[in-house]
Amino acid sequence: MQPILKIDLSTGATEEYRIPKKWEQEYLGGASLAARLLYGALSPALDPLSPAAPLLILTGPLSGTSGPAVGRFVVCGKSPATGLWAESNAGGFWGPELRKAGYDGLWITGKAAGPVYLHLADGRLVVREAAHLWGQDTYQIQESIKTEIGQRGARVLGIGPAGENGILFAGLFCDHGRAAGRTGLGAVMGAKNLKAIAVQGHGKIPLADPEKFAGLRSAANRALKNDSMTSVLHDLGSAGAADYFDYLGEMPKKYFSAGVLEGSEKITGASVAETILVGKKACHACVIACGRVVDLGDGEKRKGPEYETLVGFGPNLGITDTHVITRLGELCDRYGVDIISMSGTIGLAFRLFELGVISRDDTGGLALTWGNAAAAEQLVRQTVRREGFGELLALGSRALGRHFGAEDEAVQVNGLEAAYHDPRGASGMALVYATSPRGACHNQSDYFLTEIGQADGSLGMAFYDRHAGAEKAANVARHQDWRTVDNALVLCLFANVPPGTVLGLINAACGLDWTVDDMLRSGERAWNLKRAINNRLGLTRANDKLPKAFLEPLPDGGAAGYVIPFDEMLSAYYTARGWDPETGRPTKDKLLALGLDDVAADLWE
Repeated sequence: MQPILKIDLSTGATEEYRIPKKWEQEYLGGASLAARLLYGALSPALDPLSPAAPLLILTGPLSGTSGPAVGRFVVCGKSPATGLWAESNAGGFWGPELRKAGYDGLWITGKAAGPVYLHLADGRLVVREAAHLWGQDTYQIQESIKTEIGQRGARVLGIGPAGENGILFAGLFCDHGRAAGRTGLGAVMGAKNLKAIAVQGHGKIPLADPEKFAGLRSAANRALKNDSMTSVLHDLGSAGAADYFDYLGEMPKKYFSAGVLEGSEKITGASVAETILVGKKACHACVIACGRVVDLGDGEKRKGPEYETLVGFGPNLGITDTHVITRLGELCDRYGVDIISMSGTIGLAFRLFELGVISRDDTGGLALTWGNAAAAEQLVRQTVRREGFGELLALGSRALGRHFGAEDEAVQVNGLEAAYHDPRGASGMALVYATSPRGACHNQSDYFLTEIGQADGSLGMAFYDRHAGAEKAANVARHQDWRTVDNALVLCLFANVPPGTVLGLINAACGLDWTVDDMLRSGERAWNLKRAINNRLGLTRANDKLPKAFLEPLPDGGAAGYVIPFDEMLSAYYTARGWDPETGRPTKDKLLALGLDDVAADLWE
């Protein structure tokens, strides 16, 4: 691997950091390597918005190669929203460009005296003044910087007003609305007075065996192009299965309180394709092209909604107009705010209004009734500007609920709003949400796909009914390990590449001689390391819980009457993981078996 460039914005000092060979081999890259690098830096006393807080951006050993679907990078640190491990990844072209510029990552600390942006070109870093760019949205900043540096081919990663204003679910954005949105790392970047990072380069991506890798990569891309899941994602986008999720009771309505909603059948990838779709967008080296380009009737081509946007600003709020949903999603992208957390926090506000917990007196006169799109737009704008009722929303759903004495109504885990895959429709997601190292996240394991048949036997995974209980706990753990490998490479989760193919790519790219078990062990090692980081930050077994809504049966819909046997599932999961049921920590024996001796000493000695 290439070095990481460490940058102290307070002093302007830079240095190249060489990754220890052992860590390269044990963690590969991406989020796994980030956890190893940041383990000693993340303490309970560290303020995520302080100059000392690290912002670590990393690629992986497959990032920037010719595929399959390897245009991604990760951003990691300590979350200002949860106080725990922060991890988010994004697609597009920025990550590959960083590698071509000569570095596998940027490790940023400190705080600039005033707004700045970084320009990294073929190994040369320039810090530029950015006061005149402060306030621009995430689309504007990309164009402004490309014009200013005179390099249209540069790739720009930046924050919008949400990051500048310290919104706790602000993200980092690049390319055509590609977002590292979750856990609030955009606020960390804003607290450092860092508006954007422009990268450009002409270097070659390092590979241990380029010839062997080329053959494997070519075959993998051909197979991926012909895969049935690829066909659905290409034609219908990430919402290609939305109608099926609706049928299963997995698509939330009215902030997880209803199982059916009139008009929800319009919230599908097919509906988008038949009405507003005019084109498709792909990330670097991706044959899938799941990105949507739409026209809302004004002749302007814009980013189309993904599944989480369609549901979050759709049925979650009682809205079924895809034009309205698309505009709300674009507003969030431009402001630089995470769509899941923003729509989830607004959803809680709507729910509290319905329950009579809050009134127009609290909302500044807004009637937060289901389907009120104008009110939802007002709340987005108020939140990013921290105006009126928006000041409360800017802190996230947990804090909003707590303010009104209704924290148990917030659908979140450890401060991170749940994604829009209701575990009452696919029970494995209950364990995924409760145990994810970053809160209620579906990208640490998209186990809902396993629930509908995507169980790979080569990973040692069996197929269980979507409403099965404790018997699927070991399956969930194995799937989390597998997705941890993907987030280390960094490989897009939408790429349905067989584990054996991924293994071959790893060995050819990294010069390893791994087996499938070695690969999964790497994922297990990193998963436990992230758990240990959170244990050091104060997380215990008591944190492994679900919000009240998920523990109550839905009144109607595809999951009507089902109650998740969560306690039994969690106990079985702890057994499968080798975690101590009293403290919630990985046992000493488990840590030692994974080669995490220093972590075992920290947690147990």
